[in-house]
Amino acid sequence: MLDAIIIGAGQAGPPLAERLAAAGMSVAVIERKLFGGTCVNTGCTPTKTLIASARVARMARRAAEYGVMLDGPVRIDMARVKARKDEVSGRSRRNVERWLRGMPNCRVLQGHARLESPNSVRVGDELLTAERIFLNVGARATIPDMPGVRDVDVLTSGTILDLDHVPRHLVVVGGSYIGLEFAQMYRRFGAEVTVVEKGERLIGREDPDVSDAIRELLEKEGVTVRLSADCIRFAPHADGVEVGVNCASGSPSVVGSHVLLAVGRTPNTDDLSLDRAGVVRDSRGFITVDDKLRTNVPGIWAMGDCNGRGAFTHTAYNDFEIVAANLLDGDPRSVDDRIQAYALYTDPPLARVGMTDEAVRRSGRRALVGQRPMTRVGRAVEKGEAQGFMRIVVDADSREILGAAILGPGGDEAIHGVLDMMYAKAPYPTLQRAVHIHPTVAELLPTLLGELKPLE
Repeated sequence: MLDAIIIGAGQAGPPLAERLAAAGMSVAVIERKLFGGTCVNTGCTPTKTLIASARVARMARRAAEYGVMLDGPVRIDMARVKARKDEVSGRSRRNVERWLRGMPNCRVLQGHARLESPNSVRVGDELLTAERIFLNVGARATIPDMPGVRDVDVLTSGTILDLDHVPRHLVVVGGSYIGLEFAQMYRRFGAEVTVVEKGERLIGREDPDVSDAIRELLEKEGVTVRLSADCIRFAPHADGVEVGVNCASGSPSVVGSHVLLAVGRTPNTDDLSLDRAGVVRDSRGFITVDDKLRTNVPGIWAMGDCNGRGAFTHTAYNDFEIVAANLLDGDPRSVDDRIQAYALYTDPPLARVGMTDEAVRRSGRRALVGQRPMTRVGRAVEKGEAQGFMRIVVDADSREILGAAILGPGGDEAIHGVLDMMYAKAPYPTLQRAVHIHPTVAELLPTLLGELKPLE
């Protein structure tokens, strides 16, 4: 019998294997597809590599604004763009596999794992048993049962990465984080792009002014946005795919050469035979866990996207830290201590921590807010990238920092100053009195806190 079986080699699995193996435990890691999971293969690494290429294309077209003169139009060699992405992603994947295979006390198996009992897992013809089982199986792009979706070719956030050419017209169904990153990216590569969103605004979980600002920057680059799409449907067309929209205004449909479905993620829990071990899932298929990431079955944990407690690489890695701290370090860490933080990697990026303004209002707290447009942030103006704004919200009574949003250049880095203060449970005057480096975006955080006004 093994000490531990880890199913899935995504962000949480390999570091946990290393910690367990270093503690003298015998470990088996099972991966049925690609080492590194979503982040390395179809998520962060490949998409941010493509976004980097798209930004270079955008800046090359803007070169004359900076007094830099280029000869001739900017051309996109999508095959070379893809090759660069494949190399970056592939190198990361190979490094993860090499790390695992060279790990003492760790055996690596490739194949489809299925639970047969609370302490046994079958991989092909082999049955493994262990005192502990850790599920790190991730999630995949959702393909909903929309009318006509089975009658046409559609792309997902995974399969679109295989394109070695620029679509003539990319229709993105879904106006949230994944869809908007691809929309801007392919517009910068030269495609006509239309975003079709069922809701009344983009990224509906954000405050309305954030949604409006994101829409404005996308439309400024030529992306068409269709909202209130109350009857999305698909049909073959001589020029590609006809996507029914039925919006309150505009054409009732749009024809694209390619369609990207970006409408959510589905946990990879439907073919693990979890029922044989008695592991409970919720109505959406996510494995139910407690604050220590334990399932309802003693000796089985679930980490990463499959547990529904986070949908990001950083939360998956934090899941590993929580499990390891409780099992090995005598440190009672909890997922409930985690502060919500994430970024939308449009250019400029949107970074978010803590509560939105709307959530603060609903809480009934007496709150103060500081806000500044990027047109009044020297670093953004100097770079010629003064779209967006920065905002911070605090509790007027406890002086606790409740949340912040930065839409602007470097916002994904600058936001961490706020996040660190929140984890330290420091009152906002601590950050307000900090002396930051000039010229940066982060230097305006103390300024915002000196200009607080009641949140209406």
